[in-house]
Amino acid sequence: MNCEKIKQNVSIRSVLESLSLFPVKENHRTAFYFALGREEKIPSFCVDFIRNTAFDFGTGKSYDVISIVQQIKKCSVAEALKYLASFNFTVNIERFAKEIQPETSYRILKIEEVRHPALIQYLDSRKVSEQKKCVREVHYELNGRKYFGIGFKNDSDGFEIRNKYAKLCLGSKVVTLVRAGSGPFSEIAVFEGFFDFLTFRNLENRFNSACDCLILNSTAMVFKAEQILQEYPKILLFLDNDANGKSVASKIRNDYKNVEDCSLIYHDCKDLNEWFVKTKTPI
Repeated sequence: MNCEKIKQNVSIRSVLESLSLFPVKENHRTAFYFALGREEKIPSFCVDFIRNTAFDFGTGKSYDVISIVQQIKKCSVAEALKYLASFNFTVNIERFAKEIQPETSYRILKIEEVRHPALIQYLDSRKVSEQKKCVREVHYELNGRKYFGIGFKNDSDGFEIRNKYAKLCLGSKVVTLVRAGSGPFSEIAVFEGFFDFLTFRNLENRFNSACDCLILNSTAMVFKAEQILQEYPKILLFLDNDANGKSVASKIRNDYKNVEDCSLIYHDCKDLNEWFVKTKTPI
């Protein structure tokens, strides 16, 4: 794959996450990070997720995914391309742009219990239909067209929307904290996406203890989880077995004590849900 295709098809967010760099603040289109290679108190490195580029207001220099890797790793273009070769090229920028539509571009029409046969079939295909009480059927209008999907509510009253064809967020993208009960509980389980959380709910009785659950809804949201994680003596990680998941797991292990990486359970699969679908039988 040539340089231009890599610039167009490798998400700049994924590259930054793989290098343990996360936004300090963000909106639906852009995010601010601390600058590459220098210390600062106010973030000046601005990333445009739709254009898949970045600009350093401190130096006036523009970046793409290749030059970011060069800057961080102090390497040549060829070495940067070798590093980027392991990334998922199927997630192009046009599709990512659809995932971060401004709030004004959508309208929620109806929220109800999951009843539509297509959505029930989708939950069945992910082996989590037993947990459909944890999600909702959301009908919405986006750019003048009507859609529906499985909706999982986050802590800003937004919805992560999933179906066979869509993956997007309606509203502000933040984490979801699910309390196991009145508590307090000494453990918290951390997931990247809500289908892994639903899978965990199917397996919960096998872990012999109740715990709270934190769904990041994106690895980029780990910075919004810091205050929550500080409250728990033990953290269980059920993150994806990819570059982003391993990077976030490494960050959490470095920042907190008594962290258990549970990804060994599904070491041959991308995530907990994929493993569960393949094995069909709980551990």
